[in-house]
Amino acid sequence: MTKEAAALVEGAKQWATYYGEYSNGPEGHALTAQLRARAAWAENNADAFADIFIDNGSALFGDTQLKGREEIRGYLVEAFAGPYKATRLFEEPREVRLLTDSSAIIVTDGGLVREGEETVDPANLVRAMWVAVRHDGDWRIVSYQSCPIRN
Repeated sequence: MTKEAAALVEGAKQWATYYGEYSNGPEGHALTAQLRARAAWAENNADAFADIFIDNGSALFGDTQLKGREEIRGYLVEAFAGPYKATRLFEEPREVRLLTDSSAIIVTDGGLVREGEETVDPANLVRAMWVAVRHDGDWRIVSYQSCPIRN
């Protein structure tokens, strides 16, 4: 196996772990919306992250409520150039619940991993809720919000 092929295989194995217990079936399909958001964040790609949301989706980052894909995009362009620069999301699925065959709630635990760190600082752990819908044959995010986990 070539070095490039081996790297692709290792990357695929790593991504497979991100599904947790939801690797198969409709819950796993719904979870792909959150996983694509995670991948976009890892690239600090505001466009790719915002494009996972439906047009009138919403996101709550701290105390900042964003309404619509363009507000989300604009916020993240600035954030990835500033306080979120070189960060990545580390989120493990806690629950994926299908509400209908085209809507789901995804609950994750995790948070931001800052440059030079391997894991989320325990003081910064959050529980996030992602509301997803199947839109034009693909799972998209309607709403995202998170809150601190206090031990």
